[in-house]
Amino acid sequence: MKPKNGKIVNYDKEADVLAVYLSRGRAEELAEIAPGISVELGSAGNVVGFDILNASKVLRSFVNSAKRSGVHARA
Repeated sequence: MKPKNGKIVNYDKEADVLAVYLSRGRAEELAEIAPGISVELGSAGNVVGFDILNASKVLRSFVNSAKRSGVHARA
């Protein structure tokens, strides 16, 4: 996966997938680290990006949990 239009974060609303690109390196391997969360690894084993499937549900749960824990987001 490569950044689209120079973006480092891409959300596909129809597929509900959030893709985050950490470098322009080419992904050589994909590793699922948790259900619906995959990291993309470069040829040297470095993380070049990650994908979150069902992102709206996963991130909503994360944000709600953080709020309950007293963590506040900054704009």
